[in-house]
This record gives sequence, structure tokens and C-alpha cells, in this order.
Amino acid sequence: SLRIAVQPGGCSGLRYQLFFDDRSLDGDVIKDYNGVGVVTDRMSSPYLGGATIDFVDTIEKQGFTIDNPNAGSSCACGDSFS
Repeated sequence: SLRIAVQPGGCSGLRYQLFFDDRSLDGDVIKDYNGVGVVTDRMSSPYLGGATIDFVDTIEKQGFTIDNPNAGSSCACGDSFS
């Protein structure tokens, strides 16, 4: 499963952590999107409501992108949000 967490950090205060994880911890929210398991912890879930997560693979960019309507602002480098 793909685990998505929101942690303190970055110049805007919060940053995403994405990694593959086979564990299921107490309080996790687990959803399936077209055969891909997505796991969030109880504390991160409110920050991710309504967010769109995609994987981009182009010449200019490769990796996960997150479009989050809950993010009020983000830093210039795009690494963190508030």
C-alpha cells in the first residue's frame, strides 16, 4: 500500500511523506483506488480530505503530485504547505 502522512516540517510548516508500507497500524484509514491501497494515519487524514494524488512521468518531472484544496499556502520550492 501507499502510505501518505502529513508531518511537521519544511518552511511552510507541514510536509507530505509518501512511502510504500505493508503494515496496518491502529487508527489507520485504508482505502482502495483502482486496485491501489492508500493508507493514512488518523492524524493526517483531516489534512488530506479532498486531495488528489497522481503520479507524473514526463521529461520535466517524475514522481507523485498532490493537489490539496486544504493547503492554504505552500513554500516557493513546493516541498511544504500550511
